Amino acid sequence: MSQPIEAMQDSKPGQENASRAKEIFQKQKAAYLKDPYTDYETRCGHLKRLEAILVDNQDAIAEAVSKDFGNRAFQETKLLEVFLPVDLLRYTRKRLRKWMKPQKRKTSVWFAPAKNRVLPQPKGVVGVIAPWNYPLFLVIGPLASALAAGNRCMVKMASNSQNLCRLMAGLVAEQFDEDTLAILPGVPASEFTPLPWDHLVFTGSPQSGKVVMKTAAENLTPVTLELGGKSPTVVCDDFDMKTAAMRILHGKFLNAGQTCVGPDYLFVPEGKVQEFIDHARAIIPQRYPELSSVAYTSIVDKKAFDRLNDTVDDARQKGANVVNLLPGKESDESIRKISPLLVTDVNENMVLMQDEIFGPILPIMAYRDLDQVLEYINERERPLALYLFTNDKQVQDKVVKNTLSGGVCINDCVLHAGQHDMPFGGIGNSGMGHYHAQEGFLELSKMRPVFKQFSHPSVSLLYPPYGKVFDTVYKLMIKLKI
Repeated sequence: MSQPIEAMQDSKPGQENASRAKEIFQKQKAAYLKDPYTDYETRCGHLKRLEAILVDNQDAIAEAVSKDFGNRAFQETKLLEVFLPVDLLRYTRKRLRKWMKPQKRKTSVWFAPAKNRVLPQPKGVVGVIAPWNYPLFLVIGPLASALAAGNRCMVKMASNSQNLCRLMAGLVAEQFDEDTLAILPGVPASEFTPLPWDHLVFTGSPQSGKVVMKTAAENLTPVTLELGGKSPTVVCDDFDMKTAAMRILHGKFLNAGQTCVGPDYLFVPEGKVQEFIDHARAIIPQRYPELSSVAYTSIVDKKAFDRLNDTVDDARQKGANVVNLLPGKESDESIRKISPLLVTDVNENMVLMQDEIFGPILPIMAYRDLDQVLEYINERERPLALYLFTNDKQVQDKVVKNTLSGGVCINDCVLHAGQHDMPFGGIGNSGMGHYHAQEGFLELSKMRPVFKQFSHPSVSLLYPPYGKVFDTVYKLMIKLKI
């Protein structure tokens, strides 16, 4: 789940940290070359140890994350940063033996009785660059795929996650040799990204994704990019507006809107905007009684806080109506919190309709015709998620087949990202590649084709010198449709 305030924006530490990254990389590369195909038991052991770290240190993890944000509810962190990763690790472990099995493939009749198979092999050393908004979920997701595939891994966390980073670095060092897994506090992206990785996983903004991809290209390093974008949400006329509001508001204001798959803008049928606002005014104070509520997350830093306030001011100056869903002031710099806000009467000249918002601000637009909504979505960059609220199966099918996004969630928001049996990733401006589930295992494996020849191959009939035998066999090959 990406963010526009990047993991790439680290303060520059001393040369010692950069040298340390190169040293560990070389250790991991040497360890891979010594043991290039780790067995099932070893891989499962890695996943179990990672799971134990999370389960045994839940409170310390929640405290570290809250310190990094300024405030985040422990319950929210435990659910999103502990339970979901633990559940993913368990899911992966249960299915790993099946994923590791060589795949039998059919052999062309003209080359029979040779045999074909595809062997999933570890790529080598995998780098993971994670953002601050879900700093553990977005580390463990790629790690689960990478370790299951038998790789060695190094992790760079964001500068805004240094309390968690230092905690996890110590815990990982107690359980793993650094030639297998290492988390590196203080290493700048400028020293981490250019290493000659066998695969690099980056989560962040599209702008930084381009830089990462360009840097990785110097070593022809394959990349998985999980980026951001403006994820549209559409409520159709047949769907109960209160139910839609309850679910949309949860997905939007989770983590104070600092979620890349969070709803970025909302379409509701013409004449129902006020109904949605009325429901929101009733729902939000029940969840967050006041701006200082411990259940409501702070904005990660002052730069992001100021950017979001400027975004609201820009919308007001250009004619928007801003609805504060909590009593009292809209924002409080002393605790870096911005109230959940709805914005109506928006237009394309406003910053909030141009850039990914990444905060607790939800623009609302009314529509008459669903085709106009689809046209609006398709004219813009492909988003990481698309949310649709309707019980009409024909409409569901129409929207899914006439748009393209990283993922789709029907009649709810965000939850598709926690489904372990489905791939997670973007398309176009919102990213490339997948992790989670078997697709993540395949992404971080080299699916190596292996052809084994029979002792008396029929292909020998096609050897030179060419003559009547070749001509006869070739004509037969062309003629027969098998």
